[in-house]
This record gives sequence, C-alpha cells and structure tokens, in this order.
Amino acid sequence: MAEPSTSRSTEIYSTYDETITSRPVTGRQSHRRSKGRRPATALTSNIEDQDIICAISESRGISPTVGLAFVNLSTSEAVLCQICDSQTYVRTCHKLKVFNPSEVLYMSTVADSKLLSIIRENLEVDRYGIVMQSIDRRYWSEASGHEYVQQLAFPDDLESLKVSIGGNYFAVCCFAATLKYIELAIGSSFCSQSLRIKFEPSEGSMLIDLSTIVSLELIQNLQNAKSRDCLFGVLNETLTPMGSRFLRSNILQPSTDAAKLNGRYDALGELTLKEGMFYQVRQAMKDFVDTDRLLASIVITKSEGNIQQIEHSINQVVALKTFLDSIKPVWQALTGALSEELRKICELCNPENYRMVQDLISSTLNEDVTYSVQPLEMRNQRTYAIKAGVNGFLDVARQSYKEVCEDAFNLVVTLGNEHEISLEIKYDNARQFYIVVSTSELEQRQLPAVFINVFRRRGKIECQTLDLVKLNQKIADAHNEVIMMSDRSIQDLINDVRTGVQPLFKISEGIAMLDMIASFAQLVTTQDYVRPELTDTLAIKAGRHPVKEKIQREKYIPNDVYATQQNRLQIITGCNMSGKSTYIRSVALMAIMAQIGCFVPAQYASFPTTHQLFTRISTDDSIEANVSTFAADMREIAFILRNLERRSLVIIDELGRGTSTADGLAVAVAIAEALLESRAYVWFVTHFRDLPRILEERAGVVNLHLAVDIAPDASKMKMLYKISDGYEQEKFYGILLARVVDLPESVIGVATEISNTLHERNEARKNDKALLPIARRRKLILSLREQLTQAKNGVLEGDALRQWLKRLQTELIVRMAAINAEAAQATKGVEEAEGGETSSSLQTAMSATTD
Repeated sequence: MAEPSTSRSTEIYSTYDETITSRPVTGRQSHRRSKGRRPATALTSNIEDQDIICAISESRGISPTVGLAFVNLSTSEAVLCQICDSQTYVRTCHKLKVFNPSEVLYMSTVADSKLLSIIRENLEVDRYGIVMQSIDRRYWSEASGHEYVQQLAFPDDLESLKVSIGGNYFAVCCFAATLKYIELAIGSSFCSQSLRIKFEPSEGSMLIDLSTIVSLELIQNLQNAKSRDCLFGVLNETLTPMGSRFLRSNILQPSTDAAKLNGRYDALGELTLKEGMFYQVRQAMKDFVDTDRLLASIVITKSEGNIQQIEHSINQVVALKTFLDSIKPVWQALTGALSEELRKICELCNPENYRMVQDLISSTLNEDVTYSVQPLEMRNQRTYAIKAGVNGFLDVARQSYKEVCEDAFNLVVTLGNEHEISLEIKYDNARQFYIVVSTSELEQRQLPAVFINVFRRRGKIECQTLDLVKLNQKIADAHNEVIMMSDRSIQDLINDVRTGVQPLFKISEGIAMLDMIASFAQLVTTQDYVRPELTDTLAIKAGRHPVKEKIQREKYIPNDVYATQQNRLQIITGCNMSGKSTYIRSVALMAIMAQIGCFVPAQYASFPTTHQLFTRISTDDSIEANVSTFAADMREIAFILRNLERRSLVIIDELGRGTSTADGLAVAVAIAEALLESRAYVWFVTHFRDLPRILEERAGVVNLHLAVDIAPDASKMKMLYKISDGYEQEKFYGILLARVVDLPESVIGVATEISNTLHERNEARKNDKALLPIARRRKLILSLREQLTQAKNGVLEGDALRQWLKRLQTELIVRMAAINAEAAQATKGVEEAEGGETSSSLQTAMSATTD
C-alpha cells in the first residue's frame, strides 16, 4: 500500500486504523479526476456522472435486512433505505444500479460476505471503476447517525424523518459511516440544516433488473450509445439538468403509487389544454442553471481554500442570483393552475419563500450581474460582482484592473495601425488575451517579428506580443487582488444564505418535476398520446412502440392488447420479422410510461400497477461469464422465477432456441407452466409450433399470432404487423422466407420435403382429443367469472347492464352447446372405435373356438 504523501493525509489515514484497504486516501483526488472517464453503461449514459458515496450493511439470517445510505456530493442529497431482501439480494442490487455510486463502503469485518460478492458480480465494479472501500466497524454507529440527522436535516423535514427512520437501524448506521468517511477521507462537510435527507422504503417503485434496462433500451440505444433512439431519448424534452436527472430516475424506478400518478396525469392534462401556460413554463425553464449542483456547492464546506476556490465561490453566488431571478416567471406562469401538482409547485415558487435570500444577495451584488459561461464575461462578472461602496479598497483594485484591460485593447489597436493589419483581440482562460489575424490580411507578407507564440488555424493566425504577455500578467495580478478583496464579502454572504437554503432545495425539486411534466406535454402535443387509466385490466387500443414510431419512416401499424387473469399468459407465434418482438416490447414500454406519469401512444389504455418488470430478450453469448446462449437463457429465467409475483409483468422472446428442438420445447413448456402458476402477466414469443397447441386449453392461456399475407404460389410474403387470435397456422413460413431471400431452389426443395415428412409424423402422434371439452368448459366458466367481476367493478348500470348480461348469457349458451356437441361427437368416435375393436376381438375368439 502506498504511503500518504502529506502529514494531514497520514493523520486521516491513521484515523481509520489502516482499515481503508482498497487504496490510500491520497488517491482520492486522482480518483475523482478519472471518474468522468468511466466506461459508459446503460445506467450512466446520457447523464453526467455524479459523485455518490454509498454505505451498505446487512443483518444476519435467512432473509437478510439490508441497510443502504447514498450521499450525493454533487447535489447535496442523501437517501436512506432499509430493504427486507431475498438471498439473491435482487432489490439491493436494483437500488445500487439506479443510484450508480462511485464508491461503495462496507465494514472491514465482512469483506468476504455473500452480499459483497453478489454486488461485485452484478455491478461489475472492476470493469466500470466503482471503488469498494472497507472502513472500521466503529464508524457504523446508530447514535452518530441520529446525531447527523438532527444536525443536517431541514427543520421542516426533521420530525417526519425521525418517524421514518425509527427502527431502521442498518440504514441509520450506513448514514453515519458515509458522512464520517466524507469528513475524514475527502475533507468535506455539510453545513447545519443543509442536507436533503430522504428515507425510501423498499416498496413504492417498480423493480426493473439491469438486463431489462439494457434489452428494452430504456436509457441507451444498443447499437449506438450516443443515439437518442431509446425511451429516455424519446421522452427527454427537458430543458434543465434537474429535469433530465429526475426523468432518468423515474424511468429506472417507476412509481407504484396510484395517487401520485393520477396527480401527474392531471398536471400533464392541464398543461396540454392550456397552451398559454405551457408556453410560459417552457420559456421559463430555459433560464435555469444546474440548481442542484449549485446549492450543493454552497452548503458543502471545504477544508482548505485558494484563489480558485474563491473564484468558484463568486461564481456560485452569481449563479444563485441568476437562479432566483428565474423562479418568478415560473410562479407567474402557474398562477391560476387547477391541478394539485401544479398548484404545489406554484406555491413553492412564491417569491415570499426566497425573499430573504434574494434580499441578502441584492444588498451585496450588483443588480445587473448575471451568470455567464464565456471566459471573459465570467471573469468580468466576478470582478464587478460586489456593489461599489461596500469596500473602498476593492473599488480601487477594480479601477486598476479596468485601466490595465484598457491598455491591452489600446495596444492591439496601436499594433494594427502600425503594421496596417486588421487585428482582433480574444480571450481564453489558458492564454488570457491574444491576437487573431486573418491570413487574407497578410497578402503574401510575413507576419511581423513582433508577434510571438504563433499558432496557425484554418484561415486564421493566433499570436501574442511580448508587451501583451506582460499586460496579461498585470491583468491577472489585478484580477487576483480584486478576488481576494471580494472574498470576505462573498463568504459572509454565503454564510448568511446557508441559513435560508432549505426552501431553495424544495424549489429545485419542484422545478425538476415541472420540467419533466412539461417535457411530457411537449411530446403529447406533437404526438397522438392518450391518458392511461389505472385499473386491474391491461387493455390497450391501437398501441404503438414509442421509439419505433419515432424512427420509422413508414406509418407505424398499431395493435391492441388485452390481458386479465383469465388471459394472463399470452403465447405469440408468427413468421420471422413479422413484428413479434416489437409488439411485446411496446407493452413493457407503455407500462413504464404510464407509471412515470406520462401519457402513452395509443387511442385508449388502462394498466394494472406493475411492481416488477422482467424480460428475457437478448440471445447473445456472455463471453465474460463464459456461458452460451442457452446457459444465459436459463440463468436469467432462473432469476425471474425466483423473484416472480402476481403483480409482475414478464416479457420472454424465443426461449430455449439455443439448444436442441426437443429439449428446448420441453424447457419452454415447463417454464410456461411455472409462469402460468405465478399469475403474473406474461407475453411469451416462440417459434415452437407445439407449445401453443400443448397449452391451448389451459385456463389463463391465450394464443395470438402476427399475421402474414402469403401469395398462393408462395413467391411473396407481406408482413401485416397485425396481432390476430390463435396460433400461426402456416406450417412452413421459415422456408417461404428463405425462398423470398433467394436461397437456392434445390436447397428449398429438400427442406420442404423433409419438413412435410416431419409434420406428418407429428400429426400422427397427436393425442386423443376426447378430454379436451372438459378443459374448454372450465376455461369458458372462468372467462364468465372474469367478465362478471369486471361488470361489478365497471360503470354500466340499469338497462345497459341488463342488455349486456343478456348478450353474455346468450353467448355462453351458444358456446357451451358447441362444446357439448363436440364432446358428444368425440365420445361417439371413441365408442365406435372401441366397439370395432371389441367386435374384431370376439370374431377372432369365436373363430379360434370353432377351429
């Protein structure tokens, strides 16, 4: 282990009793610099990296209780969780994947635990640069955790937070360990009553595992990581960094709270109907800086300061003034809002909530100072941020700075006149002032020797002179003197602002929510989206895949979806390229959109609240894990079956095709049976022709297929991309597709002959259908029960309900009669067959007796 290079670091390092084993504390800054270059993943792409420290601990026992604490140094936010997890730690891994911490802390006494090994495997910590750090057991103190909560939490949140964390021993201990690590190893601390602390229970959000996030392309496109062709890219019309982060978090953990979702639907509906309000909100969003990071940098105190940190402090205060100036237009835009969500945000943005901070800033800063990203403008804003008259020496220093800057401009003008060249003065942070000359100005002349530090670009020459370099040094000295004299006033202002920072955090959260809803409204007003209903039935009329619809040049063909407990396992067959995968993915994506508060691409939609979303779609080998396609299939299906419950939604695409046909079919049937018993909603795409036939009469199973139009001579195929009842009847669509793509005719002929032979053999082996009517009667009765339950909970009343019940009764009688007739025919056939066999046996016996 490398020794720390400074006495302060050595002291900090020894404080941990040499238990920080992953790396020395002195490596912290280099780690923070390299953090931005971590490989992009489905969880980190399209969003800037954040510095998040996480601590984790667990209880002992068969069903462990896991405590988690996440402290985001970039946004000054802490999230505490305590999860009653399974032996596979699925919910713990989901929480870690959502927050994507840069460091994970654990007790030094549990370095070889099962929990840590599962975390290392699922998060791939070595591959993605996540640091696993062990610290001493004594820093995991419940008493210290409660003290930190008492000291750092917002006063308005303190009492409710105490109630929430009461009894959650492991989460509080993790919180204590995280903050102690930040103080000792990083050298940072939070000011009193300045940390947004939240307690998130294990329930309340949909569980989406990492493979589902990747395969559904929720955050990142699989083919092009920079492409916006993913769900996040489609929905992300946000205009602020806070809104973008909030949207990403909601996509990864959609809410299961119906009241919260209906509140968002109401707000979204109001914005889409009130064009003036929508336009004003979108205009107001454009002026916001990254408020979360800004407020976090104000409330976090550093252990040492220098000229760069003083400049940063001035930039923070100027940015804070810009943020406060941006709030009032939002309040004005939302005045008169009717939906509860918009009214809450409007109340948060009331000028009275931040007037104290605004008055403090107005008493210190110039009224016309604004935040800028241009280097020269930013330096000038820092220089003239403090009002004149606050500090006499500061005014003198600013006058000196102004005079030296004027000398630099005059020098460039003089040089231009002397050499008869049009010169332009520019500024950047590295070179400060420099000169730009167009190559067309020289007209075959050489650049005069007085110009140095020459750098040639296309059509331009950048250079300096010795006098300009000297003036740059004088300007830098004058600027630094102004900054040092401004420091006292700025630090006093920041200390005063910290006492009133709590409402600003809540306003930032409200702005993030409003930006996300306005982003949805931007999408809804340009697309044909509909407000979903939250019911017990999954029903979609003319539903569309949100991403495919965006990128597809031709008009997207919509499809209907209907699933209840009586139709919970939907087996989908169809030709290759007929749209099966797109169909089932669209169901999952629309369910996610509905549970983040967005309207969905359909004419009508209703969804049950889904608590878990699982998919098995990818068919790639896992080279890193040294497993084949079929092994990856089975590993992911095993994970799904272990964690499946009634409120889950499962998407499976062509399971078992990585092994032999017989074994693959057997495994697919067994897994389908297990999925059916779980009572979850399942969409099961398969090319096994016998699978839908085997499960056809099972209660809860429905067979569907994607229709294909095939020419009579089998020379052409047209994909209709339309879902239809029943399984695919076309026996040889694979061979027909091969013919369409010009496979040699001799090969196709042999394949057709073999396929016919195998098909006839399978038909000959079919089981007797005499017992099928029993299963069909049972299925019909269960369907009747489902429809009566829906009628009981529906809106039909009076004559409309009576007419509907009468039609249902007539339909039931007709269908039952058909089943009974089929059963009688089957029984008659069996009796005739048995009678024929008996008669033949008697004749044989009588003949033998006669002989």
